[in-house]
Order: sequence, then C-alpha cells, then structure tokens
Amino acid sequence: MSGNTITHKVTAVGERIGTTRDASVTRHRAARELGLRRSEFELAVQLGRVRTVPDDAGGGPRVPRDEIDRIRAADGFPEALRTGVRTVGTTEGAALMDVTTGRFTRLARLGLLVPVKFYVNRYRAVVWLYLAEELRQFSTDERNSALLRGRTPEGLRDQLREGLDLRPRNWRGRHLGFLLRQADDPWARAAAVASLLDPAEISDVVTDPYERSHLRRFRPELAMHSSPGSPAAQLADEIATATDPDEIDWLRSDLAAAVETARGHRPAPRAGPALPDPEPAPRGATEPAPRGMTELVRPGAEDLSPPEKERPRWLSGLLGRLRRGDS
Repeated sequence: MSGNTITHKVTAVGERIGTTRDASVTRHRAARELGLRRSEFELAVQLGRVRTVPDDAGGGPRVPRDEIDRIRAADGFPEALRTGVRTVGTTEGAALMDVTTGRFTRLARLGLLVPVKFYVNRYRAVVWLYLAEELRQFSTDERNSALLRGRTPEGLRDQLREGLDLRPRNWRGRHLGFLLRQADDPWARAAAVASLLDPAEISDVVTDPYERSHLRRFRPELAMHSSPGSPAAQLADEIATATDPDEIDWLRSDLAAAVETARGHRPAPRAGPALPDPEPAPRGATEPAPRGMTELVRPGAEDLSPPEKERPRWLSGLLGRLRRGDS
C-alpha cells in the first residue's frame, strides 16, 4: 500500500470523526443545554427520551446536536422533560397518590408500582425511587380505585404476609431493559444479561474462559455512590443479582442465546490469556430485605414502562376480579 493511500485513508477517518464530533456534544453539555441535572439526564437517556450516539474517537456516548434541537422545540419544554424524569420516594409518592405510606409500600411490594432506581442510604436501608409520572397515571386510572381506597384483597394480604416483595425483581427487569437499549454491540448485550447473574451461573452457561473474559470487559457497572466492598455496595450487588429459580432460568437462556449471537458476529479474542474468574464476593453482616418473589414475565428491552404484562399472572387475575367487583 502506497504512502499516499495510507494518508488518504487516515485523512478520511479523521474527517469522519471530526464530522461526528462537530454534529454532537458531550453528555455533560447536553444535560446543561436541556436544563437537567446529571441524574435526570442519565435517566432520560435510559428511558429513551434523549438519544445518544457512539463517539467515533473512542470516548463516551454523545448527544447529536439535532436531538437537542428536537427536544428543545417540543411543546412544554423544559417543564415537560423535567416532569417526565422526576423521581420520588415512598413518602412523596404516597402523598402524590393521596394514600398512606403503608398502602403505597404494599402496592409496590405487589409489583403494581415499579421502581426505576434505588440507593442504599447511610443506615444501609434500601430507598426505592419511582417515576412521579407513572404514579400519577396509576392513581388517576379508575380501574385502580379499589386498590387505592378499599381493603386489600385477602389473597394479596396472604402473599404480603408470606414476604412477597417484587420491587428488586421488577427493578432488575427494568434495569436490564435500560442496559439493552444502550448496548450497541452483541457482546455488550450479552454482558448486560450476564450482569444480573451470579458468576457461578455465568460460568455454567459460558464455559469458554476467553468468552467469559470478553464478557467482563463489556460488563456494565452498577452506578452506586458506595465504596467497592462496603456493606452498602454488597447490598446493592445482592439486589442486582437474580435469586429466584425461574428468573435465573430466563436469564441463563437469554445469556446462552446472546452469546451465540455475539459469537457469530465476532468471536471472542484469544491473543492473550483469559482473565481469571472473580472470587465470590464476601457476604456482609447486613442481609437484604426479604424477597419472596413469585412468577413474573421475562424482562424485556423494548417497553420500559411497567405495563400490566409485567405483573404475575396470579396477581393480574385477582386484580381483574377485584375491578369487576367479583368476590
């Protein structure tokens, strides 16, 4: 290959990168121009309300300039955008829905209110956050009036007494949807699924050490404001790891299919030694909240709102009878 050919190709690549970067801005600048705090902007990206593109220069995802113009030109900007990403905790959410905090927590444990984020506070308690917009929609739906005002049906009370709490599992399903929406590589999609499984489950499904090593290179990090290895970080890791047999089976099946797809797209590199599998994380003294999970449909990536199809089938049937006024 001649020197001129190499020069032309390098120049062409440089021009393409320059064009891409000129037509887009960093996430930090995009958040500033859209009037969003960093956490609000990240949630807007996860929800698909702000589109990002890969950086050809190898940096983090960027926001196209025309995407910012589109959002700013929309009716109700910026209030509508901020309203769409506003999150609330249990106390504020209960006040928004005009119910007691106890009833709000029961609805969330039953899987009727799906958290969008969580964090572990300084007392090592899990604080769940919900989209205010979704809570408002739930409370204004006449079909839910009996759940908001009436006595909780006996079947649901029995489930709650047995320790049912679908919040962690619902969050995992939604979080996986966020990760898959942002994954732009087949191996990244496989790593997103693997991020919700225990390392032992991953090793059982992905037996090739080079492929496991490649998956770890793409593994998304759980955004938490805790020191690695701290009790709060361990608790967050436990919440982010599937524990119910049926959920694990779904994820194992999805992981096997995703790795098969990624392998066909581009085999895992084998030039160097595979990274060793990580040691199992030590369990802290603080145990996670009870998670008496029951059957829930497979987490999806396309619809990130909490539709009725995400509810356990037994719950959907019972709610249907309650709304019809059946005993």
